Amino acid sequence: MLPTNDPQLTSFIEIQDQSHFPIQNLPYGVAQPVDGGPSFICTAIGEFVVNLAELENRGFFDGPELQEVTVFQEQRLNSFVALGPAAWTEARSKISHLLRSDTATLRDNHELREEVLIPMREVTMKLPVDVGDYTDFYSSEQHATNVGSMFRDPENALKPNWKHLPVGYHGRASSIVVSGTDIHRPQGQILPPDSDDTPVFGASKLCDFELEMGFLTGPGNEIGQPIPIEQAQEHIFGMVLVNDWSARDIQKWEYQPLGPFLAKNWATSISPWIVTLDALEPFRIAGPRQNPEPLPYLQSRGKWTFDIDLEVHLQAPDMAESHQICKSNAKNLYWNICQQLAHQTITGCNVRPGDLYASGTISGSDPDSYGSMLELSWKGEKPLKFPNGEERTFLQDGDRITMTAYADTEDYRIGFGEVTGKILPARDIAMS
Repeated sequence: MLPTNDPQLTSFIEIQDQSHFPIQNLPYGVAQPVDGGPSFICTAIGEFVVNLAELENRGFFDGPELQEVTVFQEQRLNSFVALGPAAWTEARSKISHLLRSDTATLRDNHELREEVLIPMREVTMKLPVDVGDYTDFYSSEQHATNVGSMFRDPENALKPNWKHLPVGYHGRASSIVVSGTDIHRPQGQILPPDSDDTPVFGASKLCDFELEMGFLTGPGNEIGQPIPIEQAQEHIFGMVLVNDWSARDIQKWEYQPLGPFLAKNWATSISPWIVTLDALEPFRIAGPRQNPEPLPYLQSRGKWTFDIDLEVHLQAPDMAESHQICKSNAKNLYWNICQQLAHQTITGCNVRPGDLYASGTISGSDPDSYGSMLELSWKGEKPLKFPNGEERTFLQDGDRITMTAYADTEDYRIGFGEVTGKILPARDIAMS
């Protein structure tokens, strides 16, 4: 067990029961004061953010990996995540030490506490990294089986290659947004149900969410040099919660023959907090038995699946409160993060600090654990019913989707906060 994960650790800051941010978490993010001022790199503990730029200014990061750099003075985390595991561990250890209940340095210095401890209500969270590239995988067997059953043959739902490699596609990095960003309904070409081959242009009627986890890379690799699977964890900084918004009717028309494009490029929302692999170490578990056995470059050793609970809540404009519509778990992934990264780079593809790799929709075997409206309503045939009498097959204007993720021990919870966003009406587009 890592010292920073010791369940006996306590902080001088009060931590509520089941808080997502105990001293054993210490995720990384970027915050901006609500009353203006520059953004700053921070961590979270309880109901506070900790200004790491100010701690760096005052010389607290004085270990061998961090004393010669000023990575926390920047407004994104890319330079820090590029430093690699030794620097990440050193920073986490220093932050943990400063926040401990038995460390007087910050606890008893009221002037310093005023500078570096800021209530969460007084900041707005920003996108934590500049995402240069984005890959979205398709790594949940149940989700792939559900989709294959809907649109192909239930007896042969999985494509022949699915259990041989982590299927994925390159997404649009420029439209990745932080939680709290509301999204306009997309428009595009749609094939009407009564037409064989003539599309119309219009707003998507089948807007959807996708419940996913993602990881962000740290040090990259040279082009032409794959990352071996046994070294993959050295290139993975941490994980985020992901909502990959989708337009199913646009997708149905355009994905023949190449795959997702405009149906996916209009928005992907991520949580503002990056939870490190060190913090998630107690929740690593063995993944599912893979049959057939993957090729050697994809044979994963060690426990690289995570026991992380996932929830999705929907709130419509006329609902007084949100309602849980899905409860899943990250252990419902067939392909793990090390396999995903090894496969991404086996051609010699180079990855860079801050690149995002999402898991694909995470669905379990129980219908309540399906991670998309497409599955929950079974392509619109089984509407979800709500206490106020409303029904949903897909998302309507004004609907807000909120996802959350957390992992529990007997002593503490490691959480990701939430990722939330609302569907706004399609924008007016002048067509000439």
